[in-house]
This record gives sequence, C-alpha cells and structure tokens, in this order.
Amino acid sequence: MSPSGELLASISSALAVAFVLLACVELGDAAAAVGVYRLIQYDLAGAPLGSRAAVINHHAAALPLPAGADLSRSALVAPLLDLPLSFLREYLVEKKHLGGLLILLPTNRGGDKDSADDKGKVKGVLTELEKLLVHEQVPYPVYFALHDDSFDNLLADIHKIASSGQPASATTGGYKLVVSSAEPRKVSSPTISNIQGWLPGLKGEGDSEQLPTIAIVANYDTFGAAPALSVGSDSNGSGVVALLEIARLFSRLYSNPKTRGKYNILFGLTSGGPYNYNGTSKWLRSFDQRVRESIDYAICLNSVGSWSSDLWMHVSKPPENPYIKQIFEEFSDVSKEMGVSVGIKHKKINVSNPRVAWEHEQFSRFRVTALTLSEMSTPPEFLESTGGLHDTRESTDVESVTRTVRLVSESLARHIYGLKGRNIDVFAENSSLAINPHYIRSWLDLLSRTPRVAPFLQKNDPFISALKKELSEHTTDVHIQSDALDGMFTFYDATKATLNVYQVASVTFDLLFLLVLGSYLIVLFCFLVITTRGVDDLINIFRRPPSRKLKGA
Repeated sequence: MSPSGELLASISSALAVAFVLLACVELGDAAAAVGVYRLIQYDLAGAPLGSRAAVINHHAAALPLPAGADLSRSALVAPLLDLPLSFLREYLVEKKHLGGLLILLPTNRGGDKDSADDKGKVKGVLTELEKLLVHEQVPYPVYFALHDDSFDNLLADIHKIASSGQPASATTGGYKLVVSSAEPRKVSSPTISNIQGWLPGLKGEGDSEQLPTIAIVANYDTFGAAPALSVGSDSNGSGVVALLEIARLFSRLYSNPKTRGKYNILFGLTSGGPYNYNGTSKWLRSFDQRVRESIDYAICLNSVGSWSSDLWMHVSKPPENPYIKQIFEEFSDVSKEMGVSVGIKHKKINVSNPRVAWEHEQFSRFRVTALTLSEMSTPPEFLESTGGLHDTRESTDVESVTRTVRLVSESLARHIYGLKGRNIDVFAENSSLAINPHYIRSWLDLLSRTPRVAPFLQKNDPFISALKKELSEHTTDVHIQSDALDGMFTFYDATKATLNVYQVASVTFDLLFLLVLGSYLIVLFCFLVITTRGVDDLINIFRRPPSRKLKGA
C-alpha cells in the first residue's frame, strides 16, 4: 500500500469511528437521573401491605389514557391532582396489571398559605391517597417524586407522542423509566428508642417520702406512605418541640432552690407512636412500681401545631372524676385568660382490645391518670394522622406551639405552686422565664427536615442522639431505653431510589441508522480496496471461486 493510500485509509477509519461515537453521545445525552421515594412495604400480622415490587423498566405513559389502553408494560407518570383515585381503586380491586406508577407531588405540599382552598385540596387528596395505598396490597412498584420543570417537559413530550395515536413502545419510541433496585429485604430486628429525663423536686427537711411526679410525654416518630418523605411536622413534631420548650422553661425555674417545686417532673420522648404507642407501653413496663405509683398524672402532647382557638383534652376516666375535674379546671382557667378554649372528650378504653387511639390510654392501662392534649377532636383511625405526606413544615406554625407551651406551663406551675385562682403569669413575656419563639421555630425546622419512621431510625441515629443531647441540657439522669418493635409489624427496606429517564428512539430510526451506517462502511471498504489494490482485486473478492471438480479436471 502506498503512503498516500495508508493516510487515506487512516483518515477514513477515523471518520467512521467519530461518526459512531457521535451517534452514541447524542443518544447518551437523552438520559436524566431523579431521586424518587418508594411507597412503604410492610406486613401486618402476616398480611402483605403496601408496594410489593421495586424495579421499573418500562416506557412512560401519562393521563388521559386512550380507551382500552394496556398499561401492563408501561409506567404511568401522573401529577397528584391529576390522578383519579377511582383509577387506582379500579386497578387494585380488579387486580389489573400496571408496570409501575410515579406520582408527582407538589413541591409545597402544605399548599399556598394565601390559598386555603389549594391547601385543603392537596391535603384532602393526599390523605385519601395514603389511606388507599397504605392499607392495600399493591402488586406493582409505586414511587413519589417532587414535581419540577423537568417533569413538566417530560409530560409534555409524552402527551405529544400520545397525540399521534400510538402509545410509547419499542416500535414507536418515547421515554423509558428505569429504577434498578435490589429486592427489598426485611428490616432485621427493628428497634424503638425511648428517651427520658428528670427534673427532681425539692424535698423538705426530714421529708423521707417520695415526691409526687408529673409526666410530660410526646412520641417523636411518624408513619406515612413514603417513609423517606414522612417528616410529621405536626404529628408529632409539634408535640416534641412543645415538650422541649416546657423542659427548658422548668429547668430554669428549678435551677434555683427557692423556686424549685415539690414535684418531680418526668419528660419522656417515646417511639412506636403509630404502632399502638408500643414504645410507651414498654417504657411504662420498665418503671419500678413505686415510680408509676408516684405519678400524679401524665400529659401527652399530640398534634398541637396548627390550632388557633380550640384544643381538646382526651381522657379515659369520666370528666366527673374528681381528679380529672381538677386538672380540667386548671387548664380551663389558663385558657380563658389566653382567650382560647379547651374542651374535654371522654373515651373509655377496652382493655381486651389491643388498639390504642391515644397515648394516654397506655398510662390508663397501668392505672396511671393521664390525658392527651391535641387539636384533633376525634381519635384517628389506625395508622392515620400519624405524619403523612401532607404533614410538612407549611402545615405547622410557631404560634400554635407557643400557645400550647403557655397553656401547659402555666397550668403546671399553678398546680405545682398552689396558685389556683390567682391570676399570676409565671412565664410572663419579657421576663427571664419567657417562652422563646426562636427556639421553637428552629426545632420545628429541624424536625420538618427529618424523616422519622420508627423502623428506619436506628438506636444510634444522629437524630436520636440530638434529642438526648438537647434533653440533657435541661434535665438530669437522661438515658435512652431501646427495645424491639412489636412483632406484629414487619418492614422492608428500599425506601428511596434513583429514577433514570431515557429518551429512546423507535425501531424505524434504529433500522434507518443501521442502513446508513452499513452503506457507508460498504462504500468505504470498496473505496479503500480500489485505491490500494485496484478494481480487479475488488471484483475477485466477490467472484465465486471455481468448484473442486473443475480444479481436478
């Protein structure tokens, strides 16, 4: 081969390689990666519930769907407010096949604060959606993602393809959604951790009897359709924040022996709240009998972050009970001075029924007087109102938590120091004992960024350590009690993943590309042979060789 021929061959080969690489780069640029959050998967008393699959590898489809559309090989992408719940019920009840479901959540799930209608609509849809998905066995993978501009572009392109009358497929092209996830595994030995701290009261000289105790309790964990998104700002982040602020106020009051009351105050941050307050039950069982008997009453704080004028006191003993009546009167006196209302709701517990609607009912089972303060007037159903997808920072306000702290703190102070009937503000504004809204806001912000579904919070989780450290700043003898979660629940991992979105070309494009590339390579081959060997050698390559008989003759 001549030098000029070799140079020409090298240039032509380089051009062919560059052409192929350019085509691959163009195809590779069509991929995008997005973080998605998987629908919870768990077993309740052996019954499989939630999403039972995790892998998606299907073409994308969007609503509205053509009549009789087959979604068994498609992943449906739908904004929250565009997804009819009747559609989901139909697929679940009739057990129709669906490749996968991606639900796009509004970035501000609490709704626009200036639009009560939007806020109520989003909350209502999310509540019904979670109720449907959490209590059913869903055979296909379900993921949630935050709706942004990239998904708007994706939906627009999917609708454009669908408008041609041909759904996305391997022959027509479109977009492909891929979630590569390992098979979800059972969470082994899930634990729940309770945190407690004491403010010891002041004993009189020669007083050997144990001081009475008042317990302030709040569960800190949540439950929702997507564990990686369930932050529970109101349920029960607001209760946790209120407890920490009450602990901070009374620690300052008890730091001076002259103002230390003759009551011990026990603060408890409990786990397993959505699961029949399983952690509270184990926490109470761990107490010495004398400690339980020393508790005058317990105040449980639950969902106190979005009320304006009405708060409810839930009790197991009838309101006519002298002790319940006294506690209610103390709270009522303070609430009237604050210009708010505290109502009372009586719900008798059924000891034979393991279902527990309120945290104070676990105390009642141990014959300890207790109550729950909540903005909810009726007990929630099982695994509901426990920190769903709508329960974000926008659904909780500092003022509501501040009102709760003031109500509980002033009522406790009047009980501890015998100030009933005296209009004295122990925690008056602009005093050294004033409530700190900045402290409340900072902890609400932190809790609203921290998913807290119990099985996925290990006992050495940084958040639990942060709660222990904060309680240690205000109380003494702080320790964590870890125990196994009730065996009737089994949870699975794989709570979040990465969704890859690929823009795929149709088979027609692939065939055309292959034809053009093949033609180019054939022409290039012929050109190189002609320029280096000649036309005769090119003809001889395609000429049929003589048969063996002719060679023998």
